[in-house]
Amino acid sequence: MESGQRAVTHYEVLKSSKDMSVVLIRLETGKTHQIRVHFSHIGHPLIGDTLYGKESTLINRQALHAYKLRFKSIREDKIIEVVADIPEDIKSLIKYIEK
Repeated sequence: MESGQRAVTHYEVLKSSKDMSVVLIRLETGKTHQIRVHFSHIGHPLIGDTLYGKESTLINRQALHAYKLRFKSIREDKIIEVVADIPEDIKSLIKYIEK
């Protein structure tokens, strides 16, 4: 049995090509490097992840973007939701996958 804390990652493949995919991920837990570790473990490391995968000529960072964060405020009894547009370098990668 492997040691470590429980970490749950749900994902759905939205688009894919021969070598890469666009994936929507929902975390049930929030452990350090969770997405990177889980995807590397199943043989699909993030593009540009030099710790759990390898460098990429397509992007100069990890191809990872938090589009939406939703959490309960610790000061007030309300849910806070933050949405961030997809950055241009990730949009370029998605276009590359769609070719």
